[in-house]
Order: sequence, then C-alpha cells, then structure tokens
Amino acid sequence: MMSRERVRNALQKQPVDRVPIFMWFHPQTARRLAAMLEISVAHVPEAMGNDVRQAWVNNNHAMEGIVHDRDGERHEDWWGIRWVKQYGFNQIERFPLTGADRERVLAYGFPSDHREELLNLMRPVVNRRGDFWIGCDVSPCIFEMYWRLRGMEDAMLDIVGDPQLADEMFRRCADFSIALGEAACDRYPLDWYWTGDDVAGQKGMMLSPRTWRALVKPHLARVFEVGRKRGLPVAYHCCGALRPIIGDLVDIGLDVLNPVQCNCPGMDAIELKREFGSRIAFMGGVDTQYLLPNGTPAEVRRATQRLIEGMASDGGGYILAASHTISPETPDDNIFAMYEVAGITREEIYDSAAWIRVRETMARDRRGGASARVSDRGPGEHSAS
Repeated sequence: MMSRERVRNALQKQPVDRVPIFMWFHPQTARRLAAMLEISVAHVPEAMGNDVRQAWVNNNHAMEGIVHDRDGERHEDWWGIRWVKQYGFNQIERFPLTGADRERVLAYGFPSDHREELLNLMRPVVNRRGDFWIGCDVSPCIFEMYWRLRGMEDAMLDIVGDPQLADEMFRRCADFSIALGEAACDRYPLDWYWTGDDVAGQKGMMLSPRTWRALVKPHLARVFEVGRKRGLPVAYHCCGALRPIIGDLVDIGLDVLNPVQCNCPGMDAIELKREFGSRIAFMGGVDTQYLLPNGTPAEVRRATQRLIEGMASDGGGYILAASHTISPETPDDNIFAMYEVAGITREEIYDSAAWIRVRETMARDRRGGASARVSDRGPGEHSAS
C-alpha cells in the first residue's frame, strides 16, 4: 500500500497495511539519523517512513523552515520578526509591534508583496509528490500570529484592555492565512489543509475558553472553511492542554487533531479517542518528554502498541506521530523500537536509505550527462517513497 492510499484509508477508517506515520525530528536528531543512514538530512523523513509531505507557506516557515548552523545566528523575516537560533530552534528575539500604540498597530501591513514567494515554498513538495499525502500548512493562523508580532504580554493586554483592537488584528491575521490558503488550494493538488494556532500551554489554555470563543473561534472557522469548501480534510495543530475547546473545533469543521500532547491535563489520547473518535481523526500522542528520551526500548514498544491499538480501535482514524519533535536525547534504540511496533523494522529503514543513496547517485549521473535511468520507486519499498 502506498502512502497516499494508506493515509486516506486510515482517515476513512478503512483497512491499512500499517499505521500511517508523520514524524517530526529535532534538527540535531535529524542530523544524527542522516549520518547513521548515510543520507542527506532532507531525506531522513522519507527513509524513516513518513507518509505525509507538506510545506509551510505562512510564518512557520520563518520559524522552522529557515535552518541556521549554530546557536546565536539570526534572521529577520518578511513580517519584521527577528529570530535567533537557541538550543537548536529559532526563537523570537524581536517582536515588531511590542510597545506600539494603537494607531501604529493598526497601520501594520502583512507581507502580501511576498505572497508568491511564500506559495512557491510548496513547489518542491508538489514536484516530488510521488505517492505521498500532500499538505499545505498555513499556520500560525490567528492568536499565535498576533503575539509573534506584538509580543505575548502586549497581545494579552490588548485582549483584556482593548478587545476591539485584538479582534481586528485577529481578523487580519486570519485574512492573510486565508489568502495564502485559497491560493495554495487553487494552485496545488492538495490532500489535506493544515492549520494551526497554539492557544494552550502545559497546564491549561493561554486564553480562557470564553475569550477564545469570542475572539478566536469565529476567525478560525473562516480559516477552516477554506479547506472545507474544497472537500479537503482540515487538520489543526495546537500544543498543550486544549481539551476545553476540542468540541468547539469539531463544531467548526475539524477533521484531524495534532499533536495530542499526552502529558497535559485532559489530553490522554485514548480518552480523547473514546470521546471524539467517531467525529475526528488524531495524529500524535507519542510522549517525547519522558517516554522516548528516558524509557527503555521495551517500555517504548509497550506504550506505542497500546497507543496504536487504542487509537485505531474502531478501525482507523489515527496517524502515528510524536507529541513534539523527537529530541536529541532520544536513544536510537527507542526510535527504532517505536517504528518496529508501527510495522517498519530497522532493516527496512536501512534498506530505504540504501535505495535513496542509489537513486541520488543515479540522479547526479543523469545531471552529468549519463544515460542511466531509474524509477522514482525502489523495488519492494515498504514506505512512503
């Protein structure tokens, strides 16, 4: 079974040969795996059996798509946000609207003149789509986008002290995301529509559910509608303890919830499956805080088996993924133990990496004028190639 069929069947609760996978790796973890498998970092997700490919076309590209070599390196994005690499990730160093008065906030202009460049970030994914499930990520959509511009403290003060300003800026954040999403849906052959807006922390919501429903939910519904009116499954990413609003998300058209951060209050994956599994699918739930970095391979196997069986108890509706990126502290044996339970052995991963090396060598030969030809898919490949 190829990746696109595997993901589609899982979302429709039809039989699959194995659980679909969409795993995210910390940059250091990806480099370690690349060295181990003797492939480029860009090919690690493919070698590790990912069934989904997608690209960021909104501000998350500035956070995750621009990769610096060393901590302390910086860049400023088209939104005027300055990022610095710290502990392997890009973190915000300067918020362009921090301390700005109301007039200056309302005068802020989103980078619409860079829309084509943002949309073109999808081209490498689509050009090499093969049999993968293809998505377009338009996050962050509303609240998270605004606090990246304003700074968290000023954004929260706006919500309390000037809710009309907050609502207007949330509308503009959503409008920019919608414009990108509509153009991407019109231009590219997408399989799902990926949205996101972190509104929760480790212990609870950043906003009260009542405030979220008043100021964020109406705009998020408009964002969801872009995918809904085109018949695409709508996926939504929000870290943390968002249990109080999951029902609201379902009501406005959620199809796939990610990442199910299982250590947060109310976010036990099996319990959420029991409550919402008849209406939505889930992607995530593998504990990256304690289990993967600190557990034994046997513990990882047991927990992963329980998760997959529980989340697919009604025949599907689940994509295996971690609750966050797989950290550098995670032992290789634990990573391979998780994959083994998912139906991909260590040997199959190495075989996939070997085929990638052959394919890339032959591609270089072709670029050099050689007449050799090679299929895009290796014989007997089990994974998402």
